[in-house]
Amino acid sequence: MKNNFFVRRPIFAMVIAIIMVILGCISIIDLPVEQYPDITPPMVQVSATYQGADALSVEESVATPIEEAVNGVSDMIYMMSTNSSNGQMSLAVSFKVGSNPDLNTIFTQNRVATSTPKLPPIVATQGVTTTKTQTSFILVMALYSNNTFDET
Repeated sequence: MKNNFFVRRPIFAMVIAIIMVILGCISIIDLPVEQYPDITPPMVQVSATYQGADALSVEESVATPIEEAVNGVSDMIYMMSTNSSNGQMSLAVSFKVGSNPDLNTIFTQNRVATSTPKLPPIVATQGVTTTKTQTSFILVMALYSNNTFDET
C-alpha cells in the first residue's frame, strides 16, 4: 500500500501550498537587495620608481622588499608585481570581496612603510605611493543601428 495521504486529502494539500506561497511572498520583501553588489575584489596599487635601473635591479632592490613586507596583510588574497626596464615598479594587491578598501589601503601603507629602510635611497627619497584602485567596469559601450544600414 502506497503512501497517498495528500491524494486522499486534496484540500489539505492546497491549503499547505497556499500557506507556502504566502510565506514566500512575505519573506521576499525582507530579502536584502543591492543594485550593484560587490563582485570584484578590492585592490590596492603600490608603485615606486627607481630611476636609471633595469627591470632586474628594480625587482631585486625594490619589489622584493616591498612584497615581503606586504605579504600577509589582513584579508589579502594575492598580489601581482610588474617591473619595467625604465625603473617603474607596480604591485597590485587583491583583497577579499566585501573587505573595506580604505582599511586595506591603510594596512598596506603601514606594511610598505616598514620596508622603506630596505629600499635604495633614491627610491625612498622619491617615495612609494599606495592607492586604492577600482576593478569594476569603467565604460561599457553598445552599438546599434536604426535599420538605416545593412549588416556590412
